[in-house]
Amino acid sequence: MNSISTDICIIGAGPVGLFAVFEAGLLKLRCHVVDALPQVGGQLSEIYPKKPIYDIPGYPEVLAGDLVRNLMRQIEPFHPTFTLGERVEGYQKLEDGSFRVTTIDGTEILCKAIAIAGGLGSFEPRKPAIESLESFESGKGVYYMVRDPETFRDQRLVIAGGGDSALDWTIFLAEVAKEVTLVHRGTTFRGAADSAEKVKDLHEAGKVNLVLSSNVTHVHGNGQLNAVTITANDGTANQVEVDSFIPLFGLTPKLGPIGEWGLEIENDAVKVNTVDYSTSEPGIYAIGDINTYPGKLKLILCGFHEAALMCQGAYKYIYPDKKYVLKYTTVNGVPTL
Repeated sequence: MNSISTDICIIGAGPVGLFAVFEAGLLKLRCHVVDALPQVGGQLSEIYPKKPIYDIPGYPEVLAGDLVRNLMRQIEPFHPTFTLGERVEGYQKLEDGSFRVTTIDGTEILCKAIAIAGGLGSFEPRKPAIESLESFESGKGVYYMVRDPETFRDQRLVIAGGGDSALDWTIFLAEVAKEVTLVHRGTTFRGAADSAEKVKDLHEAGKVNLVLSSNVTHVHGNGQLNAVTITANDGTANQVEVDSFIPLFGLTPKLGPIGEWGLEIENDAVKVNTVDYSTSEPGIYAIGDINTYPGKLKLILCGFHEAALMCQGAYKYIYPDKKYVLKYTTVNGVPTL
Protein backbone atom coordinates (compact mmCIF):
# COMPACT_ATOMS: atom_id res chain seq x y z
CA MET A 1 0.00 0.00 0.00
CA ASN A 2 1.25 3.47 -0.93
CA SER A 3 1.17 5.60 2.26
CA ILE A 4 1.50 9.40 2.34
CA SER A 5 1.66 11.75 5.33
CA THR A 6 0.63 15.41 5.14
CA ASP A 7 -1.17 18.21 7.00
CA ILE A 8 -4.23 18.67 4.76
CA CYS A 9 -5.57 16.14 2.28
CA ILE A 10 -7.34 18.10 -0.44
CA ILE A 11 -9.85 16.04 -2.40
CA GLY A 12 -10.14 17.64 -5.82
CA ALA A 13 -7.45 19.20 -8.02
CA GLY A 14 -9.67 21.82 -9.64
CA PRO A 15 -8.94 25.55 -9.36
CA VAL A 16 -10.36 25.86 -5.84
CA GLY A 17 -8.42 22.85 -4.58
CA LEU A 18 -5.21 24.19 -6.13
CA PHE A 19 -5.69 27.66 -4.61
CA ALA A 20 -6.28 26.01 -1.23
CA VAL A 21 -2.72 24.66 -1.49
CA PHE A 22 -1.49 28.26 -1.76
CA GLU A 23 -3.52 29.50 1.20
CA ALA A 24 -2.41 26.50 3.28
CA GLY A 25 1.19 27.16 2.30
CA LEU A 26 0.99 30.68 3.69
CA LEU A 27 0.17 29.02 7.01
CA LYS A 28 3.09 26.58 6.66
CA LEU A 29 0.67 23.67 6.16
CA ARG A 30 1.64 20.91 3.72
CA CYS A 31 -0.93 19.54 1.28
CA HIS A 32 -1.51 16.35 -0.66
CA VAL A 33 -4.07 16.59 -3.46
CA VAL A 34 -6.12 13.65 -4.74
CA ASP A 35 -8.26 13.61 -7.88
CA ALA A 36 -10.05 10.90 -9.85
CA LEU A 37 -9.05 12.62 -13.10
CA PRO A 38 -5.60 11.91 -14.54
CA GLN A 39 -4.57 15.58 -14.59
CA VAL A 40 -5.00 18.69 -12.46
CA GLY A 41 -7.54 21.38 -13.27
CA GLY A 42 -10.86 19.59 -12.82
CA GLN A 43 -13.53 20.79 -15.26
CA LEU A 44 -11.20 23.50 -16.58
CA SER A 45 -8.75 20.92 -17.94
CA GLU A 46 -11.14 18.09 -18.76
CA ILE A 47 -14.11 19.87 -20.31
CA TYR A 48 -13.15 23.33 -21.55
CA PRO A 49 -9.38 24.02 -21.39
CA LYS A 50 -9.60 26.61 -24.19
CA LYS A 51 -12.72 28.38 -22.95
CA PRO A 52 -12.18 32.00 -21.82
CA ILE A 53 -13.15 32.96 -18.26
CA TYR A 54 -14.06 36.59 -17.57
CA ASP A 55 -14.70 36.86 -13.81
CA ILE A 56 -11.27 36.14 -12.31
CA PRO A 57 -10.04 39.32 -10.55
CA GLY A 58 -7.12 40.93 -12.36
CA TYR A 59 -7.77 39.00 -15.58
CA PRO A 60 -10.18 40.66 -18.03
CA GLU A 61 -10.01 37.34 -19.86
CA VAL A 62 -8.07 34.14 -19.17
CA LEU A 63 -8.26 30.75 -20.85
CA ALA A 64 -9.27 27.96 -18.49
CA GLY A 65 -6.10 26.00 -19.25
CA ASP A 66 -3.93 29.05 -18.64
CA LEU A 67 -5.61 29.67 -15.28
CA VAL A 68 -4.74 26.11 -14.23
CA ARG A 69 -1.11 26.56 -15.32
CA ASN A 70 -0.88 29.84 -13.39
CA LEU A 71 -2.31 28.21 -10.27
CA MET A 72 0.27 25.43 -10.54
CA ARG A 73 3.05 28.02 -10.80
CA GLN A 74 1.62 29.87 -7.80
CA ILE A 75 1.77 26.80 -5.56
CA GLU A 76 5.24 25.63 -6.63
CA PRO A 77 6.97 27.14 -3.55
CA PHE A 78 4.89 24.87 -1.30
CA HIS A 79 5.82 21.60 -3.04
CA PRO A 80 2.40 19.92 -2.91
CA THR A 81 2.19 16.22 -3.72
CA PHE A 82 -0.48 14.62 -5.89
CA THR A 83 -2.32 11.34 -6.39
CA LEU A 84 -4.08 11.59 -9.75
CA GLY A 85 -6.31 9.11 -11.53
CA GLU A 86 -7.54 7.66 -8.21
CA ARG A 87 -10.92 8.27 -6.62
CA VAL A 88 -11.12 8.75 -2.86
CA GLU A 89 -13.21 5.95 -1.39
CA GLY A 90 -13.40 6.55 2.36
CA TYR A 91 -11.84 7.89 5.51
CA GLN A 92 -11.28 6.86 9.11
CA LYS A 93 -10.98 9.31 11.99
CA LEU A 94 -8.18 8.33 14.35
CA GLU A 95 -8.11 8.72 18.12
CA ASP A 96 -5.93 11.85 18.02
CA GLY A 97 -8.39 13.65 15.71
CA SER A 98 -6.36 13.05 12.55
CA PHE A 99 -7.57 11.07 9.55
CA ARG A 100 -6.71 8.15 7.30
CA VAL A 101 -8.01 8.71 3.76
CA THR A 102 -8.02 5.80 1.30
CA THR A 103 -8.48 5.69 -2.47
CA ILE A 104 -10.13 3.01 -4.57
CA ASP A 105 -6.65 1.86 -5.67
CA GLY A 106 -5.38 1.41 -2.11
CA THR A 107 -3.39 4.61 -1.60
CA GLU A 108 -3.46 5.77 2.03
CA ILE A 109 -3.14 9.43 3.06
CA LEU A 110 -2.54 10.20 6.73
CA CYS A 111 -3.56 13.80 7.40
CA LYS A 112 -4.57 16.20 10.15
CA ALA A 113 -7.52 17.72 8.25
CA ILE A 114 -9.51 17.03 5.08
CA ALA A 115 -10.66 19.63 2.57
CA ILE A 116 -13.24 18.42 0.06
CA ALA A 117 -12.85 20.54 -3.07
CA GLY A 118 -14.45 18.09 -5.46
CA GLY A 119 -16.25 20.63 -7.64
CA LEU A 120 -19.60 19.19 -8.62
CA GLY A 121 -18.52 15.82 -7.27
CA SER A 122 -16.78 12.76 -8.62
CA PHE A 123 -16.84 12.98 -12.40
CA GLU A 124 -17.89 9.81 -14.17
CA PRO A 125 -17.74 9.32 -17.93
CA ARG A 126 -20.85 9.64 -20.05
CA LYS A 127 -21.13 6.22 -21.65
CA PRO A 128 -22.79 5.70 -25.03
CA ALA A 129 -25.78 3.35 -25.09
CA ILE A 130 -24.02 0.42 -26.72
CA GLU A 131 -24.94 -3.15 -25.83
CA SER A 132 -22.19 -5.10 -23.99
CA LEU A 133 -19.95 -2.01 -23.81
CA GLU A 134 -19.19 -2.48 -20.11
CA SER A 135 -17.99 -6.05 -20.66
CA PHE A 136 -14.94 -4.60 -22.45
CA GLU A 137 -13.96 -2.17 -19.68
CA SER A 138 -11.10 -2.75 -17.21
CA GLY A 139 -8.35 -3.17 -19.77
CA LYS A 140 -10.32 -5.22 -22.29
CA GLY A 141 -10.42 -2.57 -24.99
CA VAL A 142 -12.86 0.19 -23.94
CA TYR A 143 -11.46 3.33 -22.27
CA TYR A 144 -13.34 6.49 -21.25
CA MET A 145 -10.27 8.64 -20.69
CA VAL A 146 -6.61 8.54 -21.69
CA ARG A 147 -4.42 8.17 -18.60
CA ASP A 148 -1.26 6.97 -20.36
CA PRO A 149 -0.97 7.45 -24.14
CA GLU A 150 1.62 4.66 -24.27
CA THR A 151 -1.21 2.21 -23.55
CA PHE A 152 -2.22 2.76 -27.19
CA ARG A 153 1.22 2.54 -28.78
CA ASP A 154 0.96 0.89 -32.26
CA GLN A 155 -2.72 0.09 -31.77
CA ARG A 156 -5.71 0.51 -34.09
CA LEU A 157 -7.97 3.02 -32.33
CA VAL A 158 -11.48 4.30 -32.77
CA ILE A 159 -12.25 7.53 -30.90
CA ALA A 160 -15.83 8.80 -30.68
CA GLY A 161 -16.85 12.37 -29.85
CA GLY A 162 -16.90 15.92 -31.11
CA GLY A 163 -15.55 18.01 -28.24
CA ASP A 164 -12.10 19.21 -27.20
CA SER A 165 -11.06 15.91 -25.61
CA ALA A 166 -11.89 13.88 -28.73
CA LEU A 167 -10.11 16.33 -31.01
CA ASP A 168 -7.05 16.80 -28.80
CA TRP A 169 -6.52 13.08 -28.25
CA THR A 170 -7.04 12.32 -31.94
CA ILE A 171 -4.25 14.77 -32.76
CA PHE A 172 -1.93 13.44 -30.06
CA LEU A 173 -2.55 9.72 -30.60
CA ALA A 174 -2.07 10.06 -34.37
CA GLU A 175 1.65 10.10 -33.52
CA VAL A 176 1.41 7.13 -31.14
CA ALA A 177 -1.10 4.65 -32.54
CA LYS A 178 -0.85 2.56 -35.68
CA GLU A 179 -4.21 3.82 -36.91
CA VAL A 180 -6.71 6.37 -35.52
CA THR A 181 -10.33 6.74 -36.60
CA LEU A 182 -12.42 9.60 -35.22
CA VAL A 183 -16.19 9.06 -35.36
CA HIS A 184 -18.53 12.02 -34.85
CA ARG A 185 -22.30 12.02 -35.08
CA GLY A 186 -22.41 15.48 -36.70
CA THR A 187 -20.54 17.38 -39.37
CA THR A 188 -19.23 20.23 -37.20
CA PHE A 189 -17.28 19.98 -33.96
CA ARG A 190 -18.00 21.51 -30.55
CA GLY A 191 -14.31 21.77 -29.77
CA ALA A 192 -11.84 24.52 -30.63
CA ALA A 193 -11.82 25.52 -34.29
CA ASP A 194 -8.04 25.23 -34.62
CA SER A 195 -8.14 21.67 -33.24
CA ALA A 196 -10.90 20.72 -35.67
CA GLU A 197 -8.79 22.17 -38.50
CA LYS A 198 -5.75 20.12 -37.40
CA VAL A 199 -7.83 16.92 -37.41
CA LYS A 200 -9.08 17.69 -40.93
CA ASP A 201 -5.49 18.34 -42.06
CA LEU A 202 -4.39 15.00 -40.57
CA HIS A 203 -7.28 13.31 -42.38
CA GLU A 204 -6.30 14.86 -45.71
CA ALA A 205 -2.69 13.78 -45.09
CA GLY A 206 -3.86 10.19 -44.54
CA LYS A 207 -2.81 10.12 -40.88
CA VAL A 208 -6.33 10.02 -39.39
CA ASN A 209 -9.57 8.46 -40.57
CA LEU A 210 -12.44 10.93 -40.10
CA VAL A 211 -15.96 9.49 -40.14
CA LEU A 212 -18.70 12.11 -39.80
CA SER A 213 -22.50 11.84 -39.47
CA SER A 214 -21.98 8.43 -37.84
CA ASN A 215 -22.03 6.63 -34.50
CA VAL A 216 -20.35 3.56 -33.06
CA THR A 217 -23.32 1.26 -32.51
CA HIS A 218 -21.87 -2.16 -31.62
CA VAL A 219 -18.74 -3.60 -30.02
CA HIS A 220 -17.42 -7.09 -30.79
CA GLY A 221 -15.00 -9.56 -29.25
CA ASN A 222 -14.68 -12.67 -27.14
CA GLY A 223 -13.43 -11.34 -23.79
CA GLN A 224 -11.27 -8.75 -25.59
CA LEU A 225 -12.46 -6.06 -27.98
CA ASN A 226 -11.48 -6.72 -31.59
CA ALA A 227 -13.98 -4.75 -33.68
CA VAL A 228 -16.67 -2.06 -33.62
CA THR A 229 -19.57 -1.34 -35.94
CA ILE A 230 -19.85 2.22 -37.24
CA THR A 231 -23.32 3.14 -38.48
CA ALA A 232 -23.92 6.23 -40.61
CA ASN A 233 -26.97 8.41 -40.13
CA ASP A 234 -28.41 6.95 -43.35
CA GLY A 235 -28.26 3.45 -41.83
CA THR A 236 -25.18 2.19 -43.65
CA ALA A 237 -23.08 0.04 -41.30
CA ASN A 238 -19.41 -0.89 -41.46
CA GLN A 239 -17.47 -3.18 -39.11
CA VAL A 240 -13.92 -2.02 -38.33
CA GLU A 241 -11.18 -4.05 -36.65
CA VAL A 242 -9.76 -2.26 -33.58
CA ASP A 243 -7.59 -2.83 -30.54
CA SER A 244 -9.19 -0.08 -28.43
CA PHE A 245 -12.34 2.06 -28.48
CA ILE A 246 -12.26 5.43 -26.70
CA PRO A 247 -15.67 7.15 -26.39
CA LEU A 248 -15.10 10.72 -25.21
CA PHE A 249 -18.52 12.22 -24.55
CA GLY A 250 -17.58 14.26 -21.50
CA LEU A 251 -18.12 13.64 -17.82
CA THR A 252 -21.15 13.74 -15.57
CA PRO A 253 -20.81 14.85 -11.94
CA LYS A 254 -21.91 12.67 -9.04
CA LEU A 255 -21.34 13.19 -5.34
CA GLY A 256 -19.84 9.69 -5.28
CA PRO A 257 -18.55 7.96 -2.13
CA ILE A 258 -18.39 11.27 -0.23
CA GLY A 259 -22.17 11.11 -0.12
CA GLU A 260 -21.82 8.05 2.14
CA TRP A 261 -19.44 9.68 4.63
CA GLY A 262 -22.17 10.66 7.06
CA LEU A 263 -21.74 14.39 6.44
CA GLU A 264 -24.83 16.59 6.43
CA ILE A 265 -26.05 16.75 2.82
CA GLU A 266 -28.58 19.03 1.18
CA ASN A 267 -29.57 18.81 -2.50
CA ASP A 268 -26.54 16.61 -3.33
CA ALA A 269 -24.14 19.12 -1.77
CA VAL A 270 -22.27 19.21 1.54
CA LYS A 271 -23.67 21.68 4.11
CA VAL A 272 -21.03 23.93 5.67
CA ASN A 273 -20.61 26.64 8.29
CA THR A 274 -19.50 29.80 6.49
CA VAL A 275 -17.26 30.85 9.39
CA ASP A 276 -14.64 28.38 8.14
CA TYR A 277 -16.52 26.10 5.68
CA SER A 278 -16.43 23.23 8.14
CA THR A 279 -18.81 20.33 7.68
CA SER A 280 -20.81 18.48 10.32
CA GLU A 281 -17.66 16.42 11.05
CA PRO A 282 -14.92 18.39 12.89
CA GLY A 283 -11.71 18.49 10.88
CA ILE A 284 -13.45 18.00 7.52
CA TYR A 285 -14.13 21.04 5.34
CA ALA A 286 -15.86 21.54 1.98
CA ILE A 287 -15.12 24.35 -0.48
CA GLY A 288 -16.18 25.20 -4.01
CA ASP A 289 -19.14 23.85 -5.94
CA ILE A 290 -19.47 20.75 -3.77
CA ASN A 291 -20.71 22.73 -0.73
CA THR A 292 -23.93 24.56 0.01
CA TYR A 293 -25.01 27.36 2.36
CA PRO A 294 -27.50 30.25 2.25
CA GLY A 295 -26.55 32.61 -0.57
CA LYS A 296 -24.17 30.12 -2.23
CA LEU A 297 -22.83 31.16 -5.65
CA LYS A 298 -21.09 28.52 -7.76
CA LEU A 299 -18.28 30.74 -8.99
CA ILE A 300 -14.53 30.09 -9.02
CA LEU A 301 -13.83 33.40 -7.28
CA CYS A 302 -16.22 32.46 -4.45
CA GLY A 303 -14.38 29.15 -4.12
CA PHE A 304 -11.09 31.06 -3.76
CA HIS A 305 -12.60 33.06 -0.88
CA GLU A 306 -13.85 29.84 0.74
CA ALA A 307 -10.39 28.27 0.42
CA ALA A 308 -8.78 31.15 2.32
CA LEU A 309 -11.21 30.94 5.25
CA MET A 310 -11.11 27.13 5.24
CA CYS A 311 -7.34 27.10 5.69
CA GLN A 312 -7.66 29.44 8.67
CA GLY A 313 -10.16 27.03 10.22
CA ALA A 314 -7.99 24.00 9.45
CA TYR A 315 -5.00 25.70 11.09
CA LYS A 316 -7.01 26.23 14.27
CA TYR A 317 -8.19 22.60 14.19
CA ILE A 318 -4.65 21.28 13.72
CA TYR A 319 -3.03 23.69 16.18
CA PRO A 320 -5.76 24.58 18.72
CA ASP A 321 -3.24 26.10 21.17
CA LYS A 322 -1.43 28.30 18.64
CA LYS A 323 -2.53 31.82 17.82
CA TYR A 324 -2.11 32.82 14.20
CA VAL A 325 -1.58 36.45 13.26
CA LEU A 326 -2.52 37.26 9.69
CA LYS A 327 0.51 38.26 7.64
CA TYR A 328 0.04 40.08 4.36
CA THR A 329 1.99 38.78 1.37
CA THR A 330 2.59 42.39 0.26
CA VAL A 331 4.68 42.81 3.43
CA ASN A 332 6.13 39.37 4.04
CA GLY A 333 6.21 37.88 0.55
CA VAL A 334 5.44 34.22 -0.07
CA PRO A 335 7.14 31.71 2.24
CA THR A 336 8.36 28.31 1.09
CA LEU A 337 7.97 24.88 2.59
